[in-house]
Amino acid sequence: MALDLYQRLGLKRGASEAEIKKAYRSLAKQLHPDRNKDNPNAAKRFAEVTHAYDMLSDKDKRARYDRGEIDEEGNPKMPFGGGFGGYSGGFRQRGRAAQKGADVAYRLKIAFEDAVALKPQRITLADGKTIDLKLPQGLEDGTKIRLAGKGQEGPGGRGDAIVTIEIAPHRFYRRDGTNIRLELPVTLKEAVLGAKVKVPTAEGAVMLTIPKGTTSGKVLRLKGRGFVAKDGTRGDQLVTVEVDVPADDADLQRFAQEWSGGGNPRASLGV
Repeated sequence: MALDLYQRLGLKRGASEAEIKKAYRSLAKQLHPDRNKDNPNAAKRFAEVTHAYDMLSDKDKRARYDRGEIDEEGNPKMPFGGGFGGYSGGFRQRGRAAQKGADVAYRLKIAFEDAVALKPQRITLADGKTIDLKLPQGLEDGTKIRLAGKGQEGPGGRGDAIVTIEIAPHRFYRRDGTNIRLELPVTLKEAVLGAKVKVPTAEGAVMLTIPKGTTSGKVLRLKGRGFVAKDGTRGDQLVTVEVDVPADDADLQRFAQEWSGGGNPRASLGV
């Protein structure tokens, strides 16, 4: 008899989502193949707990499992007396096809820059084997990638591995759809007189022209420097200029005194 999904995580039925997540993280850390290369039982247990977590962290699957509609592998349960039960004719109920092994769930955290570049990621599977995972176009936080035949063994063949991608946040980039937003500080002189400045992008620094008279909040666009969409097109990097005005600076005072000005900026207000 298959071990109850809750028992695999050392929990009782009715456990909260937080308790399920905490139990999984603790067990996954203990049983990860990288830490138990000489222990095949650990790899098997790792696969069992990841499958249990995959089932119980899915609200719909958990509800159906709790109601007894599906078994530990996610297969529908045959109701008692179902099928052609009670019929006395000549039909014979067909035997169930051999079941594939269970799917195994993985979670992979990748760097923001790797997500932009769709850089292949090397991962270790429950059986200890490593593969280079190709990231798909249209990659988002939470994207699931299915690897056919990389799950547990079963009478009907191997199940699949399902890898959920988590894109790590970046300290100064922010995703906006397929675009990337960046706040760029510039000096007052660069903003007033214009300049060419070096700007970081997820795939390396480039030069950006700051037009004369640029004000804080102006958005400049770097074409094709964003994420790759499902259709293969690329988003842009949207650079919001932030003019850095020193609070007390002798050079700033001289610059202001020499600045001829551009008329009265409050003329439109009638003052």
